[in-house]
Amino acid sequence: MGVKPAGKPHYEFLGPPGAAFIVFVLPLLTYATVFFCNDVSGCPAPGLLSPSTLSLEKLKSQIPWPEEGLLGLFDAGVFCWTLSFYGASLLLHFVLPGDEVDGVVLSNGGRHHYKFNAWSSAMLIMAGLAVGTAIQGADFVVWTFIWDKFPQLVTANLAIAYALSAAVYLASFSIPHPGQPNPDNRELAPGGCTGNILYDFFIGRELNPRFKLPGWIPIAGGQVLDVKVFMEIRPGLLGYIILDLAFIAHQYKEHGYVTDSILLITLFQALYVFDSLYMEPAILTTIDIIADGFGFMLAFGDIVWVPFIYSLPARYLAVYPLSLGFTGITAVLGIQAVGYYIFRSSNNQKNRFRTNPSDPRVSHLETITTETGSKLIVSGWWGRARHINYLGDWIMGFSYCTPTGVAGYVIHSYTNPVTGAVTRELTQGPARGWGMIFTYFYIVYFAVLLVHRELRDEEKCQKKYGKDYERYCKRVRWRIIPGVY
Repeated sequence: MGVKPAGKPHYEFLGPPGAAFIVFVLPLLTYATVFFCNDVSGCPAPGLLSPSTLSLEKLKSQIPWPEEGLLGLFDAGVFCWTLSFYGASLLLHFVLPGDEVDGVVLSNGGRHHYKFNAWSSAMLIMAGLAVGTAIQGADFVVWTFIWDKFPQLVTANLAIAYALSAAVYLASFSIPHPGQPNPDNRELAPGGCTGNILYDFFIGRELNPRFKLPGWIPIAGGQVLDVKVFMEIRPGLLGYIILDLAFIAHQYKEHGYVTDSILLITLFQALYVFDSLYMEPAILTTIDIIADGFGFMLAFGDIVWVPFIYSLPARYLAVYPLSLGFTGITAVLGIQAVGYYIFRSSNNQKNRFRTNPSDPRVSHLETITTETGSKLIVSGWWGRARHINYLGDWIMGFSYCTPTGVAGYVIHSYTNPVTGAVTRELTQGPARGWGMIFTYFYIVYFAVLLVHRELRDEEKCQKKYGKDYERYCKRVRWRIIPGVY
């Protein structure tokens, strides 16, 4: 079994209390965005605007609360179909050819081997969705299933996140002791074995949990699955875009047209996702893969938080269409272009330098050589700020929210006394502006996330490089925003 490192535990995220908050409270926050910004009564639900007269029963009537109560949040059929999506992605990973790549050198001197084919897998899945849409249009069963079973989809993915986190936590105790044969190069994550069960479950005890599939499994038998890399790139990221497409289909089905705002958001997010899928091998040099264990933090983030929170602006526009016009489109495109240029150019520069410093595109960069032999870039993008890619990432994220404008709407339902037909009218009314709590939540959260990530990166680099990193920081003063922070 794995050996707990000696010494005082080092905690991040405020230690066990912070871990408890993320493990137990963030899932509730995810549900809150589903219920309180909805297509039943409004965004936010009108009762929330008058808290003095709000009751639990009144709130339930204004949100998509299941008739069965809490038990209705879980649907066995939805869970099975969700597992089928994961299974299809797994099958494509094993069956399709891909780029064969060795990972970075591990602390034990070994290296893991990877096969990358997320791009071709995604293209096949998207082609299948395109065929279904061509045949059935906005009534394609995948799109209607996602919209009609949205709270249950959250539950299904949340259950998978909890179960997978528990599985890799328990499996981590089978890591060989130092000196014992370790042919699979398994190792504990530097910060994931504090001895506090909740914290280790959250942060991830094993650095790279990998499972070898039994030989009797057709096609994939005997192959190895790297859980962290698979979850980081495949089901959640692609699922994020599939949700956006379902929201476009719903907007068309309900209103008879598709707005430029929802198309722009989906285009931007698809660009981000498919760029990540195409550049999949670059993930091997990220802090998530190199230093972080795989636990609830990454599992929940990958398949619950990212798809269901990041797609919230598109879900809002599916119910309340908004037209930007030429001026609005131009402004939003400009924001996205600037962010993407900074993000992709800086990441490409770093990845090229790490994989091949002799590449003519990066060989001219000025560096500082540390005592460990590593080289820290002090010119080009990385001479402007130590985490300049985070700035580009945040700017892109801002363009995901701005197409929702000054958000908020109320749904008024009228019943024709003769025909019994129900007519729905959407107005902003008193909800105007309050909906921004939901549609702009992503960018506020993302800023906090990036600053926190930057602080973690700084701490790890300081420990790794010592005085050399202090020398580097004097040379590259700014953290994320040149001249500001």
